[in-house]
Amino acid sequence: MKIIITYLSIIVLSLAFTTIQAQEKQSDSTRTIYKELEIKKLIKSKKTVELKEKAFLKEDILAINIRLKKGEVTVAKANSLKTEAAQKRALNIENHLAIIDNEIALWNRTDKPYQLDIRVEGKRKRFRIGSGSSTGDNLIFIGKESDDTPKKYDKRTYKDLVFAFGFNNAIIEGQSLENSPYRIGGSGFIELGHDWKTRIFDTSNFWRFKYGFSFQWNKFDIKNNKFLVNTNGTTSLEEFSSELGKAKFRTTNLVFPFHLEFGPSKKIEKKNYFRYSTKNKLKIGLGAYVGLNLGNMQKLKYRVDGDRIKDKQKGEFEVSNFVYGLSSYVGVGSSALYVKYDLSPVFKNQTNKQNNISVGLRLDLD
Repeated sequence: MKIIITYLSIIVLSLAFTTIQAQEKQSDSTRTIYKELEIKKLIKSKKTVELKEKAFLKEDILAINIRLKKGEVTVAKANSLKTEAAQKRALNIENHLAIIDNEIALWNRTDKPYQLDIRVEGKRKRFRIGSGSSTGDNLIFIGKESDDTPKKYDKRTYKDLVFAFGFNNAIIEGQSLENSPYRIGGSGFIELGHDWKTRIFDTSNFWRFKYGFSFQWNKFDIKNNKFLVNTNGTTSLEEFSSELGKAKFRTTNLVFPFHLEFGPSKKIEKKNYFRYSTKNKLKIGLGAYVGLNLGNMQKLKYRVDGDRIKDKQKGEFEVSNFVYGLSSYVGVGSSALYVKYDLSPVFKNQTNKQNNISVGLRLDLD
């Protein structure tokens, strides 16, 4: 239904645009200048057509050579395929140039009121009304975006948006996690970033290398009416003088993670390209990260003489400037269980050494 509405909207828009343009009164000199500009554009596009088709031919030959190298076709078959590809591209050039010559002839015979080029690109669909230099040069073209752009035969690198969230706490020297001064339920982390995934070997997608950058927000919900205090460069937890309604501490880091990811995948082969898909496939990632601390803040809420006080203390707690640690994930498809552990201490100087640890859900959204 949505596609039908889109088609109708484009057609209505083009008809409305035509009506408006037809009603506009243009001077003879304006129409002449416009016509000359359009003819010049068409003449220039003839060269573009040749360059584009030659580029497509190079892609075709590259794909055939790869198939030959892998032994999928014989030398004779490869030469035959190259000949067919060359003939196809030559015919495309001939047809394109004929269409452009007809357009030029049309402009020379009459004043063409407008040329409308509308492209709605999404979900790999393209809608075009009017002449143009894309495949077919049809007056009305509705189809896949890939029809206008040739697919790369072997795409080895993909990019993802990374989003992760979950529980956050600290491993403290001499204390168990159960005795942590931070509430497990109230302490959490969020990670947002961008990464790339590159296949390591030519003929297998089992091993992949993932790398990128992320922003990490790690939060501690401090319990037992305590708060963080910086005393001469040493950070410690102290009892608050009155009853605290809330005590939270947060660090913000910019990190550069890298993982060795492995797991099965499905090979999808088409006539002119192939791809590996990890959709609904098991994946495991083992890696690490390094980065910088961008800031830290403690937020306190309490009452004084019945008045509510909100106190924010920023950058006062001697947090480690450099952040580094280990991380891993295991999951299926785009989602995975995610664990990261800071080898760098939370604070430069602290009464008890503590290292941040996070456990949650990781989503790789392409």
